[in-house]
Amino acid sequence: MSLLGSLLGGGGQAGGSDLVSLAGQLIQQAGGVQGLAGMLHQGGLGEAVQSWVGNGANQAVSGDQLNQALQSGGLGMVLQEAAGKLGMDQGQLSGALAQVLPHVVDHLTPDGQVPGQGQAGGFDLGSLAGLAGKLFG
Repeated sequence: MSLLGSLLGGGGQAGGSDLVSLAGQLIQQAGGVQGLAGMLHQGGLGEAVQSWVGNGANQAVSGDQLNQALQSGGLGMVLQEAAGKLGMDQGQLSGALAQVLPHVVDHLTPDGQVPGQGQAGGFDLGSLAGLAGKLFG
C-alpha cells in the first residue's frame, strides 16, 4: 500500500479524490495558486513552492511545516473542518496534504509559472479530477 493509501486508511482513490478536492479548496481560499504560493512563502516554504511550480522535482515538506504555514495564513479552520469530515486528526490530514499539494500545484502550473493576478482564483477544479486517479490509482 502506498504512503498516501496508508494515510487514508486504505481509502485509495476515493479518499485521494477528497484530498485533491481539499487541495483545490485551499488554493481557492488562498486566492488561487499565486495566493497560496505567497502564503506558503511567508510561512517559510518558499523554496519548496518554487520547486512545485518549476519543471524539476518537487521538494518535499512535512505535514507540520505545511500545517504551520496554512495556519499562519488563515486557513486553519478549513483544515479543521476537513479533518473532521474525513475522520482524521489535523496532523494526519496535514501529512496527507503535504504529499498531495506539491502534485496539485505542479499540475496547475504546467509551464513552470504561477498564474498571474487576473487568473488567481480562476482555475477549474475539474482540471484536478484526473489527478487523483494518477496519484492514487
